[in-house]
Amino acid sequence: MRGISRLSGLIEEIYDAALEPAAWNDIVVGINDFVGGKACGLISKDTMSQSGLTYYYCGVDPHYIQLYSDTHARYDHLTVLPPLGQVVSIPDLLAYDEYRSGPFYQEWLRPQGCVDIANVVLEKSGSTSAVLLAVLTGTRMADEEMRRRIALIAPHAHKALLINKAIDSRQSEAATFARTLDGLSAGIFLLDAGGRIVHANTSGHDMLYADDFLRLIGGRLVARDTKVNQGLRDIFAGGGEVSNEAAGAALPLMAHDGERYVAHVLPLTSAARGSTGMAYKAVSAMFVRRVALDSPSDEVLARTFKLTPSELRVLTAVSEIGGVAAIAGALGISEATVKTHLQHLFAKTGTNRQTDLVKLVAAYASPLKNDS
Repeated sequence: MRGISRLSGLIEEIYDAALEPAAWNDIVVGINDFVGGKACGLISKDTMSQSGLTYYYCGVDPHYIQLYSDTHARYDHLTVLPPLGQVVSIPDLLAYDEYRSGPFYQEWLRPQGCVDIANVVLEKSGSTSAVLLAVLTGTRMADEEMRRRIALIAPHAHKALLINKAIDSRQSEAATFARTLDGLSAGIFLLDAGGRIVHANTSGHDMLYADDFLRLIGGRLVARDTKVNQGLRDIFAGGGEVSNEAAGAALPLMAHDGERYVAHVLPLTSAARGSTGMAYKAVSAMFVRRVALDSPSDEVLARTFKLTPSELRVLTAVSEIGGVAAIAGALGISEATVKTHLQHLFAKTGTNRQTDLVKLVAAYASPLKNDS
């Protein structure tokens, strides 16, 4: 009963290590004690380069760990790896008596007072490398009882390492995704079904820190403009996923200094949510861009839609100022002229409303930060 309880406790600790990899430092001590070894470790072995690296270990002087990594991994008995989960020792892999005269035994095993090593492949990372559990047996060869005990542990260690790998992969994806978002000039907010912020990029945090046209209240993204805020509330009113129809509108925003911004809320598909590496609760992404006159995109817009200089000025004024009367006053032309130019713009760009023109300008704006 004591052995069963001991094994059960060790297995629980192994699965704890699945979520906290640093716990393997203590797990190898427990494994070594359970199987009756002199030393124990988790190592990687690349059979192509014959290199080796020790991740966690106990019972071995650090000098020998470094020696293994620097030179002796190429001389060990693992020139060919055993099948996943199969417990083997040195005599299972090569002629033992002949091997004893080699450099690994004479310069690495023997000085530590060991004669054999029991190994089991726990996880294969590719076609040539693997992570193994290694148990140095001391002055005795690996016997059946030691093999049996290692075999009891191996499946659980295998699963724990797979969980470690999956978590590392997801964290890496999340970090890459976050770095990509942080390189964009647009404020980007990943939102849950209630409009609460799951993640914001650097530009988004800057907008919230300014506490100007966007604010964070109770974890929710709130616009100071009451009409725009009502539009946001309408989008998330259902409490479920955001529909393409509800999220299609451009939401105009204005800062206290008169700078104009435009926001779009787009639904995230299940595949898009998974690729972000962020919390699964995000169902939509809100993009907030500053609308600027004389931006580098003006030339592209003019060339793409064959706009005259006057039409281009009206187009950018629609984004920056909005309203026929305000545009006419800012550009020093009549309202009738503004309306004429708008009709030409609608025809050339295939749009029907001023809000569509705002979205068009925003779409052509560079999303990358300009640090100059």
